[in-house]
Amino acid sequence: MSASMKMRLSHILRLVLFGLITHSCYVQAKSKHVAISLDAKWSSTPLLLEASEFLAQESSDYFWTFVQDISNLNPNGLHGETDQSIYNTILKYASRVLSPVQMNLLKFSLSLRMYSPTVQMFQQIAEDDDVPEKCGSFISVHGEITCDPHKLSSLVQTAKDRPKPAVYKFDHFFPGAVSDDVIVILYAELGTASFTQFHATLAKMTGNKEITYILRHFIQNPSPKKARLSGYGIELAIKSTEYKAKDDTKVEGEGTEGFHSDSTEEDIQGFVFAKLREIHPDKKNDLKDFRNHLIDSTTELPTLKVWQLQDLSIQAGQRVISAPPDDALRVLRDISQNFPTQARSLVRVKVDNDFKMEMERNQQMFENNHGVMPGESALFVNGLQINMDVYDIFALIEAMKSEAKILEGLHSLGFKGDDVPKLLSIDLKGSDDTKYALDIRHTAVQFVNDLENDKKYMGWPNSLQDFLRPTFPGMLRHIRKNIFHLIFIVNPAEKQSRELIRMAEAFLVHKAPIRLGLVLAVNSNESEDEKSEAGEAFAKAFNFIKVDESAAKALSFITDVYEKYDDDVLTAESVKAEFKNQYPGEDLNIVFGKESDYDDVMKAGSDYISQSGLDNLPQVLMNGIPLKKKFLSQDLFEEGVVSEILAATTDIQQAVYKGHLHDGLTVLDWLMERDNVLPRLSSRVLSPSKITLDITENIDDEILHDPDTFSHLPARDKTSVIAGNLKYLARKEEETLHPVTMWVVADLDSVEGRQHMYNAIKQLKHSGDMRLSVVFNPVSSDGENKINKAVNAALNVLVGNNARNFITKLVKEETVEELKSGEKTMEDLAVHGMDIKAYLSALEKQSDKFLQSHQVFAQQVLGFQPGDRGVVTNGKVLGPLRDGENFTTDDFALLEKFIYSQFAKKISDQIKTLGHKGTKGSELSLKVGALLTAKSQSESRKKVIFGSDKHSVVKIPADETAPAFFIEAIVDPVSRDAQKLASLLEVLREVTNVEIKLYLNSKDKLSEMPLKSFYRCVLEPEVNFNDDGSYTSGPYARFNDLPQKTLLTVIMEPPESWLVQAVRSPYDLDNILLEEVDVAVTAEFELEYILLEGHCYDANSMQPPRGLQFTLGTNRSDTLMDTIVMANLGYFQLKANPGVWLLKLREGRSLEIYDIESHEFTDTPPGSNDLVVAIGGFKSKIIRVKVAKKSDKQGEQLLQDGDDSPGLWDSLSSSITGSVTDGDQDNTLNIFSLASGHLYERLLRIMMLSVLKQTKSKVKFWFLKNYLSPTFKDFIPYMAKEHGFEYELVQYKWPRWLNQQKEKQRVIWGYKILFLDVLFPLDVKKIIFVDADQIVRADLQELHDLDLGGAPYGYTPFCSSRKEMDGFRFWKSGYWASHLAGRKYHISALYVVDLKRFRRVAAGDRLRGQYQGLSQDPNSLSNLDQDLPNNMIHQVAIKSLPQEWLWCETWCSDEEKTVAKTIDLCNNPLTKEPKLKAAMRIVPEWKEYDYKIKVLWDKIYGTNTRLQTEYDPSTFEDSSSEKDKSEKEEL
Repeated sequence: MSASMKMRLSHILRLVLFGLITHSCYVQAKSKHVAISLDAKWSSTPLLLEASEFLAQESSDYFWTFVQDISNLNPNGLHGETDQSIYNTILKYASRVLSPVQMNLLKFSLSLRMYSPTVQMFQQIAEDDDVPEKCGSFISVHGEITCDPHKLSSLVQTAKDRPKPAVYKFDHFFPGAVSDDVIVILYAELGTASFTQFHATLAKMTGNKEITYILRHFIQNPSPKKARLSGYGIELAIKSTEYKAKDDTKVEGEGTEGFHSDSTEEDIQGFVFAKLREIHPDKKNDLKDFRNHLIDSTTELPTLKVWQLQDLSIQAGQRVISAPPDDALRVLRDISQNFPTQARSLVRVKVDNDFKMEMERNQQMFENNHGVMPGESALFVNGLQINMDVYDIFALIEAMKSEAKILEGLHSLGFKGDDVPKLLSIDLKGSDDTKYALDIRHTAVQFVNDLENDKKYMGWPNSLQDFLRPTFPGMLRHIRKNIFHLIFIVNPAEKQSRELIRMAEAFLVHKAPIRLGLVLAVNSNESEDEKSEAGEAFAKAFNFIKVDESAAKALSFITDVYEKYDDDVLTAESVKAEFKNQYPGEDLNIVFGKESDYDDVMKAGSDYISQSGLDNLPQVLMNGIPLKKKFLSQDLFEEGVVSEILAATTDIQQAVYKGHLHDGLTVLDWLMERDNVLPRLSSRVLSPSKITLDITENIDDEILHDPDTFSHLPARDKTSVIAGNLKYLARKEEETLHPVTMWVVADLDSVEGRQHMYNAIKQLKHSGDMRLSVVFNPVSSDGENKINKAVNAALNVLVGNNARNFITKLVKEETVEELKSGEKTMEDLAVHGMDIKAYLSALEKQSDKFLQSHQVFAQQVLGFQPGDRGVVTNGKVLGPLRDGENFTTDDFALLEKFIYSQFAKKISDQIKTLGHKGTKGSELSLKVGALLTAKSQSESRKKVIFGSDKHSVVKIPADETAPAFFIEAIVDPVSRDAQKLASLLEVLREVTNVEIKLYLNSKDKLSEMPLKSFYRCVLEPEVNFNDDGSYTSGPYARFNDLPQKTLLTVIMEPPESWLVQAVRSPYDLDNILLEEVDVAVTAEFELEYILLEGHCYDANSMQPPRGLQFTLGTNRSDTLMDTIVMANLGYFQLKANPGVWLLKLREGRSLEIYDIESHEFTDTPPGSNDLVVAIGGFKSKIIRVKVAKKSDKQGEQLLQDGDDSPGLWDSLSSSITGSVTDGDQDNTLNIFSLASGHLYERLLRIMMLSVLKQTKSKVKFWFLKNYLSPTFKDFIPYMAKEHGFEYELVQYKWPRWLNQQKEKQRVIWGYKILFLDVLFPLDVKKIIFVDADQIVRADLQELHDLDLGGAPYGYTPFCSSRKEMDGFRFWKSGYWASHLAGRKYHISALYVVDLKRFRRVAAGDRLRGQYQGLSQDPNSLSNLDQDLPNNMIHQVAIKSLPQEWLWCETWCSDEEKTVAKTIDLCNNPLTKEPKLKAAMRIVPEWKEYDYKIKVLWDKIYGTNTRLQTEYDPSTFEDSSSEKDKSEKEEL
C-alpha cells in the first residue's frame, strides 16, 4: 500500500472514529457469541496409540517398526514429557516410514481423533476379558490371564489344553508368527515400562516359532477428560417469529467454561482488520472501536426488497472471483457462513459482464456433461466425485489416503504436471466386476431349438428394432431372433443335473424367448462306475435321437427316463431299457457299444469342458456367462435366468439403437466377439487378485546380493529391488513396449516348477504383447539349485532369442534328465550365436545370495512357501498354486488376454501418448498398472468439462515439486454446500499440497434469501498446544458478530453415523436471543452412539422378515440394545460404542421361528458360530444378514394376534425408571410425545401433570430423545419420582436411504409419524400421542380402550364449528376435497395407535414408501405429520375419534369447550397470539400446573423460578401444599 493511501485511510479512520467516541454501548454487544463443542462418550485416548493405528492401516510393517522404535525409548522419560514433546516424538518416528504426504494426513487424522474409536475398541475388548487389578499390562494365553511376565512360560506350556481365543482381522500380529498352536495376546499401553518388558519377551518367543503374538491396546488409567471431536458442522438457523415460541424464564447461573476467548475474525463490510492492524500498529484501539461500530451497524438483519434479492448469488460470486486467489476461499467462507449479515453489502457489488457470460456458458456444459444445474454443487478429488449430500470428512480422508499412494507413486516414477491427471483419467472402473463369458460357438453345444427357423416361433416379430419397443417392467420380449442363449453343461446321470434338464424342457415347452443348448459333460474314459456308464449311455442315446429325429426329441427322451426312474439311481441299463421301449427296432450294440459311432457328442463335450477351464459342474451359461450357483436350484432358477436377461437387455437395446447390432448380423457372432468373451474361464485367473505389488520405489538394486539387508526392507522396497534386477524374455529381439509383464514364480529345480516355466515360454512364443521373467522360489536356497542358477545366468548374460531358446532347453524335462545322467553338459545345450564361455563364466561366479533374496521376497511379500508356484502379472499376484495344479499354456494365454483387456492396453496406450517407448515404456506400464489397479475403482474418474476459465473460475496452484491432489469444485457461493465446502477446502490447503479449481455456479433470479442461517465447520488441520506444552481444550464452533435481536436455533450436522445429544447447557438452544444473554451462549454436545446399520432378508423368500428383532450385546451382557427389522429394504439400526459386539436374534418369537443362516461385512472370527460386529471407527458399519425359518416353523408368522411375548427393550431407550414386569403392559397407559425448546418442554411437563391428574391407570411416558434439552433430561427423573410415573427416552436415527428433511421442525414432524413401528417394543400394544401443548381433562384410559374398528390408528378430525376460520380450512377445496372424497381431514395433535395392527398391515412401511415419493417435491406435505396419514387414508385407514377428544380454540366453537376432553393450544393464524398468553387465557388450571412444577424445580436446583411467573400465583399458592398431598395419595 502506497504512503498516500495509508495517509488517506488514516484520515478516514480519524473522521469516523471522532463520531464514535460517545458510542460505547456496542462493545458489550459485540462480545456476545455462541460457542459449541462436541466430545466423545469415552475417555480421551493417547495420541501415541492413535498414531500407531494410522500406521497399522497403512502397513503392518509400519506399525511394528513404530512399536519397536517407541519400545526402545526410556519409558520413564516418555512418561514425564509434555503433550507437545510426545506429539513431536510421534512425528519423529512416524516420519521414518511415512512419506511427507502421509505425514500431513497423519497430523490431520490426529487432529480429528480419527483413530480414537479404534483404540477404545481394543480397550473395550480388554475390559471384557477380566482385567486384573493394578496391572499396567497383562497377557491372555488361551483364556488364562496374568500380569506377571515370569508366569508366561508355564502358561504357554499348558495352552494347548485350553481352547484358542477369538482373534480378529484387525488384530496386530507380530511379524513372523507361524505357530497357530499357542496364541498370546498382550494388552498394554505402548510407551510404558510394562509394555516394553512384555514386548521384548514375546517378540523373542515369536522369533523362535513358539507362539503367535498379538498386541491389543489397553490403558490402565484412562484420562478423566473426554475425547474432543471435530469433523462436523453446526448451523444457527434463523427462526420465524410469526408465533412466539420462546420461554421467558431467565437462565440462572450462566457459564462459559471450557471455551477460549479468541476468535477468527471475518471481514466487516470489506475491511480486513487483521491487515489493518499490521499496517497501523499504533491505532489498534481506534481500529477496535471502528470494528465494533461496523459490527453494530451490520449484524442486525436488513429486510431486502425483491429486486435486491434477484442477483445476490451472482454478486456473491463476483466478490469471490474479485479476491486474490489465495484469499478467495476465505471470502467464500465468510459470505456463505455469515450470509444473513453479508447480504446487505453484497447488494452493492457490481457484476462484471465477462464474469456473468462465462459462467452462463460453463453452466450449460455443467448441465449437459455432469447433470449439475445452476445453483447446485459438485466436488471432485483426483476426478473421483465426492457425495456432497453426506458430509463425512472421515470417508474423504480414507479416500485421500488411498489417492496419496497413487500420487506419490506417479511422482516417484517421474510424472508431473498435466501428465498426472492424464494417467488418473484412464477409465479402470468396474474391471474387477466385469462378467466374463465363454465362447459357446463349439460343436459340443447341442442346441435344441432355433427361434429364427423353428415353425412354432413364426408368429413372432423378427426384427431387432422390436427390442426398442416399450414393454411392461419384468416382461421378456418375444422376438424371433436367437439373442439369449442358455447353455446347460450337465451330466444327465447325476442327480444335481436332473432338475436343470427338466427346467430346460419346461422353457422349451412354454416357448420362452431363449435358445436352449446342452453340453453333455460325460466322462469318456475307461471308468466303469455306474454313473459314468449311465452318463455315456445318455450321451449316445441323445446323439442317436438328435440325428434320427431332433435335439428337442433327444432332450425329451432324457426327461422320460427321469419320469420312469424318478428316485432311483440311474444306470446304463435304465437308459437302454427306455431307449429299447421307444425305439424297439434299433440294435442296442450299434448305438451303445464301445465301437459306437454315436460318441462324438460325448467327446466334443469332454474337449469343450477341458478347454473351457470350467469346474464344479453342473453349470449354466447365459450368453456364455455362468449363472451364480445360488440360481441353480428349482426355486430360484427362473428368477436367475430372467434377471440375467433383463440385465443384458439394456446393453442390447443400446447396441441396436446406436446401430452396432442390426438384422444383417448374426447375433451370436456379435455377442461372442465382445471384449468380455474369453476362450477359457479359469476361476484361478479371473478371481480378483488378493495382492497387488507396489513397484514405485527407487532402491539400490545391489541390495539383492545382500540377503540380510534385503530381508529387513519394507515390502515395497523388496519389490522394487526384485523388479530392478529382473531381466526379461520376449518374442522378438527388437525393443518395443510390452503392455503385459509376467513373473513366473517357481523352483526350476522341481519338475512342477520347470513345467510351469515351460508353459509360460510356450505362450510367450505366440505373443507380441508380453514379456517374461522369473522369481526363483527354491525349496532350499542353499541347495545345489543347478537349473535355478543356470536360468538366472542365462537371463543376465544372454539376450534376445538366444536367452529364450537356451532357457527353453534348460526347463525341458528331457534336458534335465540328460544333464543329471551326464549324457550332456551345459556346453552341449548352447544355441546358435551364443557365447558359451561368457555364459559358463557367469554361471561359475554365481552365489546363492540372489536365491536367498528371491526366496525371502516370495515368502514375505507374495505370501508363498518355499517351492510354491505362481504368477505375478503387472503386479497382480496369482497363487500359490495347489500341489498338482497345472497352470497350462491356455491358462497363461487367458491370463495375458485378461490383464491386457482389463487395464494393460489402456495404460500402455496412455504411456505411449506421453512419449515413453521401448523398455522404459514397458517398465512404466508395469509400474503404473500395478499402482492404479491396486485398489478396485468403483466409479470412473471425471474431469470437469467447461467452456472457459478466465473470468469465473478461481485457480489456486499447487507446489509442482511435490505430489499434489487435484480438486475441482462446482459451487454456488450462497448455498448450503458452499458453507461446508469453503471450510473444507481451506483446511485441505493447510493439510496437504492441493491444486484447486473453483467453478462458480451462481443461480440468478432469486425470489427469497438463499441462506437463512449462520454456519461453522469444526475442522482443524493439526493438534494445538498451550504455551506450557499441554493440549488445548480442543476444537469447537464459535459464532461471533451475530445479530442480537434475531431468534436463532442450533442444528447439529454430524456425520451420518453419529448420534449426538446436548449434555450441558442452561440455555434454550432452540430459541437463542443474544440481546437477553449477558456474555455468551455455550453448549456441550456428546457423541452418544455410533450407528450400526443392516439389511436382513429371509433366505427362502428373499423378503425382509418384518418384525424380526435383533439384540446387541457383549460376552458379559447378552442384551444392551435391540431393534426391529423394517419391511423397507429389510433395514434395521442399532446403537453402539467402540468395541466388539455380538448380534443375536432376540429371545421370544424371533429366536423360536428363525435362525441366522449367513451374514456379510461382519467381523466374525474364523470358525466362530457367533455374529460379531466390531465398531472401530467413526463411520457407520452396514452389515447384511440372512435368516431362515426353522424346519418346524415354516408356516408361522412373526406378527400375529397372540404375540404377547414380553422382552427387554433397550435398543431405543437410554433412561428408564421403575421396571416393567410380564403382563404389565396391558395395564399401562403409554403416552408418546416430543418437544424441542424450553417453552415446549415447559408445556410438555404441564401436559404430563394433566394426564396424571385425570387417570388412575399406571402411566408410562415415551419421549423422543433426539431434541430434548439437557435440563429436561436432568429434571425428568426427579419429576417421575415426585409424581409416580415411568418414562423412557426413545431415539432413532433418520435412515440415510429415506429422503432427508432440511428444516428442524419438519424433521420433528417426520418423527411423529414415520417410525412408529420401530420406536416401541413389540409388547407395547397401544400408544397414545399427545402434543406437548395440550392439557388433558379426561382419563386417557378411555381413549386407550376405544375400539378402532380394525384401523391401525385413530385421529380426531379438525373442528368445523368456528365459522370465521373457514377461509383457512384448506382441506375443504382443491386437491384435498377431491382426495378425501367426503372423508374428514384429521389433526395430528392427538392420536392413538394400535401398534400390533399397525405392524401387521405394514402401515409404517407404507407410510415411509408414500413419504419417499411425495417428499421429492419440496412443495408437498406442507404439514408432514398431518398430510401424510390423511393422504394415505385410502391405503391405511383412519378411525375418526369423537370430536370431544380434541378442542382447539382456533377451529372449534366456544360451546364445544365445555365437553372437551383435551384442549390443544393451536396457533391462530388470525391473532398470532403467543403460546403462554393463550395457555393462561384459555386453560385456567394451566397456571396451577405450571406453578407446581416450578416449586419442584426450585426445590431441586435451589433456584427462584417461582418469582418469574407470568401470572399471580397467590390465588392457589396457599392451598398448593394440601392439594399436592391429596393428589399424591390419590395417584
